[in-house]
Parts: sequence; structure tokens; C-alpha cells
Amino acid sequence: MASAVVKSFTLIFYAPPSAVQACKKAIFAAGAGQYPGPGNYTECCWQTSGTGQFRPGAAANPHIGTAGGELEETPEVRVETLVVGEDVVKSVVTALKGAHPYEEPAYHVIKLEDY
Repeated sequence: MASAVVKSFTLIFYAPPSAVQACKKAIFAAGAGQYPGPGNYTECCWQTSGTGQFRPGAAANPHIGTAGGELEETPEVRVETLVVGEDVVKSVVTALKGAHPYEEPAYHVIKLEDY
């Protein structure tokens, strides 16, 4: 009998530098960044700095800039982490949205394959 395969995902999100620690704390508390295996690694991620760009629409409530305003460019940090389990990734995304200051946080969830 074949054992159940646990799905794994990569979560990638972008946040202003001042919010990164709160976002990481929330997603790690929800189960992100844990590597299965004997090493018992937790709170694992990779991050780098860059510049985000957006123009808030007329009905927006932006964290930076004004509704219907100018094109904004702002420093952001890209964070990538492993999430094991479909239920866990849903909880992690919910935690990210709760901790993130942006009206619409930019994030990606990518399903991983094991070869």
C-alpha cells in the first residue's frame, strides 16, 4: 500500500521592510518555514530587497500613496519559504493577510513536485 504524499508549496510574498518581521512571525506561527526530517529546522526562509511599483486606483485604500494617485515606487522585501501541507498553506496565507499592512498583499503560492 502506497503512503500518502504530503503536498509542499513555496510561499513568496513582498512587504515593506518595516512589516517583514511581523509577517514572518505570523506565517511561522501558522506553520511555514518548517522542514520535515531529523534536523527539525524551523523559521526557515530566504529574503532579498528590491523595489515594488504600483498605482492605487480611485477606490483604493493604499498603505503608501493616495487613492487615484501617482505611480508609487517603494522599497520592499521578497520573502520565500517552504510550507508543507495543503491545510497549512491555507492557514499561512490567512496569517500573512492578517499581518500584512497592504490592502492587497502581493504573494504567490507554488506547488512543488518531489523528484
